[in-house]
Amino acid sequence: MSEGRVVGSKNNGVAELLFDNEPRRNAMSIAMNQQAFEILANFAEDEDVRLLVIKGAGEKSFISGADISEFEKYRKDPETAAHYSKLSARMYNLVREFPKPTVAKIRGFCFGGGVGLAAACDLRIAAEDALFSIPAARLGIAYRADFIAWLNEIVGPSHLKEMLITARRYPAAEAYAMGLVHRVAPVAGFDAFFDDYVASISDNAPLSTAAAKAMINEIADNLRTADAEKCRRFTESCAGSEDFQEGRRAFMEKRRPVFKGR
Repeated sequence: MSEGRVVGSKNNGVAELLFDNEPRRNAMSIAMNQQAFEILANFAEDEDVRLLVIKGAGEKSFISGADISEFEKYRKDPETAAHYSKLSARMYNLVREFPKPTVAKIRGFCFGGGVGLAAACDLRIAAEDALFSIPAARLGIAYRADFIAWLNEIVGPSHLKEMLITARRYPAAEAYAMGLVHRVAPVAGFDAFFDDYVASISDNAPLSTAAAKAMINEIADNLRTADAEKCRRFTESCAGSEDFQEGRRAFMEKRRPVFKGR
């Protein structure tokens, strides 16, 4: 099980949410998810917060996804998977709906749920060593419908289909070319570049930036016509499959999975 933690801090109106689980490349446990939700809820009510930065501890990973070692307990069948998704969704949705601008600071691995969290943010700034992937197809699971909706807005259906169907890894330059990230900067000097970028936002009128974010999200959300029940059935069909059990075991055993399509 993961021993990670989430730390919140605030300085000059800039709030930071740090996912700290370096031994597991900042993989997010359900406990970390809930810690993050509580910190975010407090930040959302704090009138002094003008901007939120989300980042991972260390230099090797933003967030490498959910902590797969917990899947046997929390996502072993459709019922537990649905509960897990409902529980974890609160945090992601709070990032998406956070009343002030949100910026993901991305170094190293940004996989699975890490991509979903980055997509929930308004802005994504990556170092040249960033690497993006959605390995759901290698685990026998279906990527969450809300993550798909957010990413579809960002990169469009063509790029998103390739990401989900191939499960391949995208270096920062490719991520920038498809619009997944807004800026890419060299590793050397990345912190200074990011701090300057954030400073340029925090100097702007808070009501203007908050209004822009809220209106754009409102327009995007109201344009969606996806059948939520249909999407749920797709997710459950994967969660209850033999392939999901094989994908999870193969990941933990560090071997190539053998999928059978059932």
